[in-house]
Amino acid sequence: MSELLQLIRGRKSVRTFDPVPIRTEDRKRLEEYIRTINDPFGVPVRFVLLDAGEHGLSSPVLSGENLYVAGMVFRGPHAEEAYGYAFEKLVLYAWSLGIGTTWIGGTMKREAFEAAAGLKEGEMMPCVSPLGYPAKKRSLREVMMRKGVGADSRLPAEKLFFDGSWGTGLAQNKKAAIADLIEMVRWAPSAVNKQPWRIVVAGQRYHFYEKRDKGYVSDKTGDLQKIDVGIALCHFVMGLEEQEKAPEVVISDPGLSVPEGTEYIATVRIP
Repeated sequence: MSELLQLIRGRKSVRTFDPVPIRTEDRKRLEEYIRTINDPFGVPVRFVLLDAGEHGLSSPVLSGENLYVAGMVFRGPHAEEAYGYAFEKLVLYAWSLGIGTTWIGGTMKREAFEAAAGLKEGEMMPCVSPLGYPAKKRSLREVMMRKGVGADSRLPAEKLFFDGSWGTGLAQNKKAAIADLIEMVRWAPSAVNKQPWRIVVAGQRYHFYEKRDKGYVSDKTGDLQKIDVGIALCHFVMGLEEQEKAPEVVISDPGLSVPEGTEYIATVRIP
């Protein structure tokens, strides 16, 4: 198992934190890493660290947190996908430092967070996340929340990856060739664990789609499931980069026949 896959499989959403503040050196590493984050859509995502006590910020599903990160992006084409991609890079880097996170889009006083983050005209702030060291034991509330959404279960590869056309399962040899990449995508986090991404494999091209569910689009958050596809895309591209494959993300709809409620997002091309 690759180092990145270990990181992805090991990372869990954290809602119960040790109240000790993040160490100065870890916060500095986070701030330095944030300045390096980019995404393949060329859409800037702005991150702000917010002290919970200073700004009076909290969430009823959390305990022990004292620092948050808010992410903002200007509305426009591919804003949500870029947002998910960039935010997930931060989430994974934080976890590599032993810092826990969880994506929060609704269980918070949104106006307070937007004011503290300095939300600009034309921007949206789909999500925030606490940042902190995980407590030694999860709260009962967190345990019940994880059970409620089936946080530790994932769809099988044959429901996510198709060979050439929609619904056609990957041949065993093709599945084996990208086994780690499949697992990285399978274990990407998503809103209520819906896993709305689907990938059609066509040679050295991987076409990513959003398979939409109702109720995940709002003016405040944009399309949360497009954000989820951005997260899965991040895992896939980072996995290829770990293998030194030099992937390129392009917007080039192959025009495949897909089910109603499905939208093409992007293609990962390997030279």
